[in-house]
Formats: sequence, structure tokens, C-alpha cells
Amino acid sequence: MRVLLVGAGGVGTAITRIAARRSFFDRMVVADYDPARAEAAVAALGDGDGAARFVAERVDASDEAAVAELLARHGCDVLLNATDPRFVMPLFRAAGTAGVTYVDMAMSLSRPDAERPYEVCGVKLGDEQFAAADEWAKAGALALVGMGVEPGMSDVFARHAADELFDEIEEIGIRDGANLTVDGYDFAPSFSIWTTIEECLNPPVVYEADRGWFTTEPFSEPEVFDFPEGIGPVECVNVEHEEVLLVPRWVDARRVTFKYGLGDEFIQTLKTLHLLGLDRTDPVTVPSASGPVAVSPRDVVAACLPDPATLGERMHGKTCAGTWVKGTKDGQPREVYLYHVVDNQWSMAEYGSQAVVWQTAINPVVALELVATGAWTGAGVLGPEAFPARPFLDLLEAYGSPWGMREQ
Repeated sequence: MRVLLVGAGGVGTAITRIAARRSFFDRMVVADYDPARAEAAVAALGDGDGAARFVAERVDASDEAAVAELLARHGCDVLLNATDPRFVMPLFRAAGTAGVTYVDMAMSLSRPDAERPYEVCGVKLGDEQFAAADEWAKAGALALVGMGVEPGMSDVFARHAADELFDEIEEIGIRDGANLTVDGYDFAPSFSIWTTIEECLNPPVVYEADRGWFTTEPFSEPEVFDFPEGIGPVECVNVEHEEVLLVPRWVDARRVTFKYGLGDEFIQTLKTLHLLGLDRTDPVTVPSASGPVAVSPRDVVAACLPDPATLGERMHGKTCAGTWVKGTKDGQPREVYLYHVVDNQWSMAEYGSQAVVWQTAINPVVALELVATGAWTGAGVLGPEAFPARPFLDLLEAYGSPWGMREQ
């Protein structure tokens, strides 16, 4: 297997550090718009045998022809997308044109309904990709979408629950919480603020079997969820996320939700950004020393905040991603929480990557190894729950990153 990794930010760099310890691939081309970032990600691997398989390149993720040319030049058979969601479709199309396997961790962007945004869905997350599912299937090519931690590992947990833990499922709820703190900053998101704004301020989607997909208001239905391994109770609210769009396609559940533990201060900051129009992506014209310049307000916010990849030394605590499932087994009610916890102190010491980006990065690497070995096979546009869960969970433990299950 020869992999083109597009994006050498925090997650992309963590991917290289995890992959360097595995032998299932022959080469990984690390490409970024900023060649210095790609070169730094490769250089950080040192001179060991694993590092010799990595090479740095420059590429513009929005330039489909350039991406396809890079795939061909290096003989890559997989494109792994570690960029933000704005670049999903050009990279997805470039992989389709080149006839290679495509893997991402976030899906094509949504667009709210213009008239009733908090009641009905407009364009849903992933709709543009699923519209091409027949083309991918006819070509015998695989697009594995939403294969990060959430979506990704959380979807694998949902499939595992359906296969081995429940006879009937009433509700699947993704619940994400942490007790992470960052020294020296009053507001420092541990993940891309661009993506965080997108998913938190868009209308959240809920699935119910007798109603289908529908939307609600941002930060709705607050609940306190008790997270394991010392994290404790965290208030969680509805947030737009891919699992709600993915899980019902392959897992039979009467209701699917996603709730994120954000905290009042974080929510108020996001609401303020929205009130001021600083969450907008359409450029506005501002004066500069060189004359008027068109800039995206959201890009300005991102530029003013610290790069999440650089926060590891200042971060303390744990992050937890998991899937809560309620239903019946052998005629008896059952409720479980399947989860994965990463301690920032451990991920920094072991990999030099902060916990949130490391937890995201390990999952596509595990998935690529399953594809390389033939444990996961398929054609079309498929989510993680389209594949058997047990091989993934077993390999995750072999990577030294165990998962857990708590009876509720």
C-alpha cells in the first residue's frame, strides 16, 4: 500500500507518528499547502527504518488535477484526507478520478434549510459524497468516509453494539467529554476552530426511525453525562455531527443523537462569534497597509487563536469519545457506554502529540491497516459501520490503545 496523506497539521502529523511504527504500507507521501509543515512532519520521524518510507511534498488540496498528478507520480493507491472539511469534495473527486481508495475523517459540508433551519434538514453532512455512491460502487472503488474518532471509532462502537451486545436498540447516542485544561489561555480549543464553529453553530441533526432526519436548535437538549476514568459529570448538548447521518444507514436504531460536552463558557464564546458575524466564511473587505483585502471572518478567528497542534505541552487532563447505547438483550433492558479515553500526558510522552489530535489520528491508520490486510473490503461510499467491528477493536488494542465498556 502506498498512501498520499494530504494535510500535515496536528492530525496529519500524529498520523505519521503512529503509522511509522506499523509495517502494512510501503510509502506515505505527506503533502501540505505549506511545504514546511510537510517537511517538518517527516523530519520529526528521525532516521529510523520506518521513517525512510515517508516523503514530503507540496500540494493545494483544492486543486484536483494537482492532487491526481501527485497520486500518479508516487504510485499511490490510497488518499488519506487530513484537511478541514472545506477540502473534502475536491480530494474526494481527485481520488475518484484517479481510481484510488479514499479515506477521510469528516464529510462534505451541510447547508441549512433556508426557511426552517431548526426543523428540517437542508443539505446534510455527506450528501454530496453519498450522491456519488453508485459511481464508486460501479468502479469497484472504496471511499471510507468519517473514519476519525467522531465520526469513526464512535461508529465502530455502534456496529459492535448491534452485532454483539443488543437484540434491539432503542437509542444510540454519541457522547463526547473531557476535563482538559490549557495553561496560559482563557480560550484555546483543542481542535480546529474552523471545524468547531461549523459543527457547533449549524443546526444539529437528530434521527428517529418514524420521522427520519430532522434538525433542532444549536446547544439543545442539555444533559449531564458522567464520563469514565476520572473525567466525571459534564453537561452535553446537541451538536451537528456525521454519526447521526451515518449510523442509521447501517445500524437499526429507533433514535440516534450526538451530544458534545462544551461547557457554558465555550458555548457563550461561540454564540458571541455568531452574534458578531465572525463565524462567517464568505469574505469581507478590510483595509490593510497594502490596500483593501478580502478575508473570511472565520479564518481571522482561527489565525488569532493558538494552533491546537502546539498546545500539547500546556494541556492537562483526559479526553473521552464514546457511544452510549440503550436497548434490550435476551428480553432484558440493557444500557452500555463504549468508550476510548486518552490521557494527554501519555500521548505527549509516547508520541509527542496532544490527546485530541492523537485520538483522531489513530483511527484512520487502524482502518488503513485493515484495508491493506483485506480484513475490511468493500466498494462504494461506506461509513465505518458498514464493516465488521471486531477486527478494528482488536487491532486498536494491538496498537496499545485499549477501549472500554461500562454497563450503565
